[in-house]
Amino acid sequence: MDNSISRNTAIKFVILLGLVSLLGDMTYEGARSITGPYLAILGASATVVGVVAGFGELIGYGLRLVFGYLSDRTGRYWTITLVGYAVNLLAVPLLALAGRWEVAALLMIAERLGKAIRTPARDAMLSHATHQTGRGWGFGLHEAMDQVGAVLGPLIVAAVLYWRGDYQVGFGVLLVPALLALTVLVVARLLYPRPRELEIGAPQLYTQGFPRIFWLYLAGVALIAAGYADFPLIAYHFERVAIAVPPWIPVLYAAAMAVDALAALLFGRWFDQRGLPVLAAAALLSAFFAPLVFWGGFGLALAGMVVWGIGMGAQESVMRAAVGGMTSPDKRGTAYGLFNTGFGVFWFGGSVLMGLLYDVSLPALVVFSVVTQLAAALLLWGLSKSSGQYKALS
Repeated sequence: MDNSISRNTAIKFVILLGLVSLLGDMTYEGARSITGPYLAILGASATVVGVVAGFGELIGYGLRLVFGYLSDRTGRYWTITLVGYAVNLLAVPLLALAGRWEVAALLMIAERLGKAIRTPARDAMLSHATHQTGRGWGFGLHEAMDQVGAVLGPLIVAAVLYWRGDYQVGFGVLLVPALLALTVLVVARLLYPRPRELEIGAPQLYTQGFPRIFWLYLAGVALIAAGYADFPLIAYHFERVAIAVPPWIPVLYAAAMAVDALAALLFGRWFDQRGLPVLAAAALLSAFFAPLVFWGGFGLALAGMVVWGIGMGAQESVMRAAVGGMTSPDKRGTAYGLFNTGFGVFWFGGSVLMGLLYDVSLPALVVFSVVTQLAAALLLWGLSKSSGQYKALS
């Protein structure tokens, strides 16, 4: 009976944080769907778009090590999460006031900084709850709700562009979901002040450090990050070669986010049953988004965004779930911070390189992306076999 009550409570906690993410994604993913074309209109080049997107991800991921460690040392997971969400969400509507690409770039980086502050602490709290629900399914459910917002946000922006043709208004309307997200987060803090109590009966593993599988896993994730093109560069390409008129670009992004939500649930459940081979399979499948997106017309570009969305869904659910099973609760914030730092450094390097390659040789960009994703799939598959299946460790 106690376990049943605990599981139901854990599910409610996951759903509540999922609602925060839904509203949050409406805000910053709505903005993200048009930041590439917005920077282009303000005078930025493809290299600038790649550098800004990549540096934003470097900040957004790289500093998570600092804030993950800080959350473990202080135990103030909720405080850090609240501060991070405030910075993350309120930077978005301010983009409506940016009159130069430099100002817009700083706000985009500030939005990523907020995400760096809040993500390790939030994921650590989620990992406690998902111990009761199944980590793959719990993180998959959270990601699915997250991506519902990622679908709605770009569609709202697309509607604004269709009716008003104004990027500033598009950013401005995103203030509403931002404020709602912060309100729900405060409610969650009041209802669940100590989320760690949801992880009942968890073994205290790996207290002297992180296991070898964790470090090898980070290497595979780094390859995925390096070769996965960020959407601002993809949107820049769509705008430049006129694959779609501006209102259709956020619609393509919304389609990818819808696929992301479904993939998160399916791959999360599959991960609970099979372990790391699931992420290897996802990396193999998503390796083919680049030729479809960058070499095709509208139809192939749409197919490429579907494949891109599948990869994103698997990454956002399975990659985070795996970390929770490899580390002990008392080091969970640090582990997520370290994991995200490695991901961000390689995402930044890959984004900068792909931005440069776009200006020089589009085929070289595609080859780089495909090769790194295939290498990641091979490494993760080999890791799952040599470790005797990851699920045995979780």
